[in-house]
Amino acid sequence: MGESMTEGVLTGFTVAVTAERRRDEMAALLTRRGARVVTASAISIVPLADDEALHAATAACIGLEPDLVVATTGFGFRGWLEAAEGWGLGDQLREVLGRARLVARGPKPCGAIRAAGLSEDWAAATESTDEILERLLAAGVAGQRIVVQEHGEPQTAFVTALRGAGAAVVEVPVYRWVYPQDLSPVRRLAEQITAGQIDAVTFTSAPAAKAFLTVASEASPGALDRLLTGSTLAACVGPVTAAPLTERGIPVVMPARFRLGALIKTVTDELPRRSVKLRVAGSTLELRGHAVLIDGAPYALAPAAMAILTSLAARPGAVVSKEQLIEALPRGNDGHAVDVAVARLRTALGSGRHIETVIKRGYRLRLDEPAA
Repeated sequence: MGESMTEGVLTGFTVAVTAERRRDEMAALLTRRGARVVTASAISIVPLADDEALHAATAACIGLEPDLVVATTGFGFRGWLEAAEGWGLGDQLREVLGRARLVARGPKPCGAIRAAGLSEDWAAATESTDEILERLLAAGVAGQRIVVQEHGEPQTAFVTALRGAGAAVVEVPVYRWVYPQDLSPVRRLAEQITAGQIDAVTFTSAPAAKAFLTVASEASPGALDRLLTGSTLAACVGPVTAAPLTERGIPVVMPARFRLGALIKTVTDELPRRSVKLRVAGSTLELRGHAVLIDGAPYALAPAAMAILTSLAARPGAVVSKEQLIEALPRGNDGHAVDVAVARLRTALGSGRHIETVIKRGYRLRLDEPAA
């Protein structure tokens, strides 16, 4: 999608970014498309040069003289080599890798392998460790020395299967994930989701998805309910990232190509498709998270006004009583608060023609084709 075609397409929607790496890039892409962006990194990356576990694993890899090395991510493979250089182990590590068969989990680690002056023996077309495991077990690994570069968390099932088949395995914990020192942004995001203020949450790694679910379940369980019902869209970069969500029954959307740009395009396509569109008083109204589009023109609404409009749109053409509208208001209150919110809504829409007052009964939208 060209920028001229995507500019403003997400106006009125609020999208959350839970990633740490490439967070600013994602936020810029979404903002350029008109979205309001909330950032709340659910995990933090331990700097590789400071990671004693990676240092020890690198030394073990060099000592092992592996027959085969599994590279799972391009970012991690490059970072591993850079960290080894900093420790004075770069040449030794490259020599060892150059003598081993290199297996890549998709094109990104392939690119990193080639950029290091090495070459891969084979790459998984599905970008899945399951495909790698199936191929290795079919060929037989008994007696082989294998190094597995992790991608943020231990590959327990993968490594256990290789060891069970007779291989000696060293795990390289590249870019370990930990909780951020300040979890308040994640807790606040969970509360915003519960309040219906977030239209979509994006995830780019399984550890971030797991961390968010753990924090959200404690801080504001209602956030998980909205994700479970699909009221708030969960968008993942691929099936590995989506696994912690799908295991809980949360529906997700993901791109066909497991790339950040494709994830942004999926969100860009999906959110407008899910919005409510009605013909009201000769105009097309499209309800979005914090705004309404009238014949394509955006009108930002305060939370109370948006709550009133959403409640009316849920029963298009029908009269909605003040009592029902009171319940819809973010802070409840009384009939007078409803009247004030409706007045402000009419002002924000630039006209009173969209909302009809039904004396002593309530309000309703003036649909062009009233509901039967």
